[in-house]
Amino acid sequence: MSDSLKLTLPKVERLNSRILIERLFTGGSKSLPAFPLRIVYMPVENLPAATILISVPKKRFKRAVKRNRVKRQVREAYRKNKHILLDALKDSGRKIAVAFIWLDNELHESADVEAKVVKL
Repeated sequence: MSDSLKLTLPKVERLNSRILIERLFTGGSKSLPAFPLRIVYMPVENLPAATILISVPKKRFKRAVKRNRVKRQVREAYRKNKHILLDALKDSGRKIAVAFIWLDNELHESADVEAKVVKL
């Protein structure tokens, strides 16, 4: 099984550089909404084809249990469907950093979250 077909989300594909995260949110990035999610993305260099960050603001869910549930749903949806993004990036030869931001104050079904992740 090649790397692009593996349905995993290794640590190298997670965005954890404070500098890159600040650059992603301060300028030079683009955004797409698909309620209850919004993605902010930016082209990057010297990283894997796609690195992701998942943000669920404390303002939306006070309880960490709910925030963690939403993050788990988004992470799982991305992991199962990341081949769509990776194939498109491979064809164009680009690399991007993506942040998934939760916009709703309500929990959603996993199937709904997955449909929105695929759409984005």
